[in-house]
Amino acid sequence: MSTVLYRKADTRDLSPLYELMVQYIVVFYKQPEPDETELKQLITHLLNNPATGIQFVAEKDGKLIGFATLYFTFSTLQVKRAAILNDLFVLESSRGEKAGQELFTTCLTHIREQKFAYMTWETAKDNQIAQSLYNKMGGKESDWMVYEIE
Repeated sequence: MSTVLYRKADTRDLSPLYELMVQYIVVFYKQPEPDETELKQLITHLLNNPATGIQFVAEKDGKLIGFATLYFTFSTLQVKRAAILNDLFVLESSRGEKAGQELFTTCLTHIREQKFAYMTWETAKDNQIAQSLYNKMGGKESDWMVYEIE
């Protein structure tokens, strides 16, 4: 049985993380394929500017099987930094092995060690699998409503 390593993304992960993120964007969320240069610039930005966010990866047998992205903001009410879990993705072939749970735990451990006010996230209303994981991990629906505008 192979061991899965959960760690911060680093420069050696640029290309494989890009490929994994394309799977997340195009295959899972059925969005248009992102511009390669722009997506790689985003990954590089996070690697070079850890105050803005961080990515964690799950690695099995030398290959990335999942990732999570935290972006950082602030809570005025708590006068502390806060984190947004923007992405949590595991390849379909690796689901059921608790990689999503471990990536979530890795993010949660990070924000607690760094004394963040909280971590927030959202998921699609029909993503029952993710909701089940988040409920299992102790997540609760927020009292706040999410709005967006384009």
